[in-house]
Amino acid sequence: MRLTLLAVGRLRPSYRSAADEYLLRLRRVGELREVEVREAARAGPPPVQRREEAKSLRAALPAGALTIALDLRGEGWSSEGLAHRLEGWRDGGRSPTFIIGGAVGLEDALLERAHHRWSLGPLTLPHELARVVVVEQVYRAFTILRGEPYHKGDDRGP
Repeated sequence: MRLTLLAVGRLRPSYRSAADEYLLRLRRVGELREVEVREAARAGPPPVQRREEAKSLRAALPAGALTIALDLRGEGWSSEGLAHRLEGWRDGGRSPTFIIGGAVGLEDALLERAHHRWSLGPLTLPHELARVVVVEQVYRAFTILRGEPYHKGDDRGP
């Protein structure tokens, strides 16, 4: 299964280092390709920025991708729940693409067209930190599927 992380902007060095640590670990158990599109910070007010960034995100989407937009108003998934979803997508031959907006978020039209909307919780996170969390959670999900000891969750289920 080929996973893609499609994100607005580049990571600053401290976030890049953290993301790279999990990407390196992930290479042993799966593949996650990162694609970055340029921030539209100079495009004008937030609605215009979101619209411009959405154009770039749509242009960079892999053909036939199953889209998972990161959204505060989305559904919260446990680590086990993400692992279960990844397993289902893998078994169904789907190629998921996680989409993370920039500082002003994702355009509503892009969110509405996403196959799934995933919330990392009710906290407001910098988009760079959210990206690191997504990479770590994808790695954790693969370790769950492989029965490896990295995951130390509880037995409450997905």
